[in-house]
Amino acid sequence: MDCLFCRIISGEIPSSKVYEDEYLYAFRDIAPQAPVHILVVPKLHVSGINELDEESASIASKALVAIRDLAKREGIAESGYRVVINTGRDGQQSVDHLHFHLLGGRTLAWPPG
Repeated sequence: MDCLFCRIISGEIPSSKVYEDEYLYAFRDIAPQAPVHILVVPKLHVSGINELDEESASIASKALVAIRDLAKREGIAESGYRVVINTGRDGQQSVDHLHFHLLGGRTLAWPPG
C-alpha cells in the first residue's frame, strides 16, 4: 500500500510524533494552519468517514478521547480548539486515510472556507 500516513505510522517517513498507542498515531502537521496543528491518525487504514465500519468506528471514538487529552497537554483545552475531518474531494481530503486535525492556539475564523 502506498499510503502516506501508513508510511508515517510505520516509521518509513519521519514525523514529529506527539502521541502513540495501539490504535492511534498523532504527529505535528508539516504545514500548520494554527500554532497547534496535530494530525491524529488511526493505525488501521480506513480511507475516510464513508468507509467506517464497527471496528473502525470504535477506533474513531478513541481518537476523540486522545484529541481531548492532547488539547489539554498542548494547553488549548480551556481557550478552545477545533477538530476537523476532511472527507472526499470537495471536502479537501488530501490523504485517503481517515485523520483528524486538532487546531488551536489562536482564535479560529468561521466559516472556515
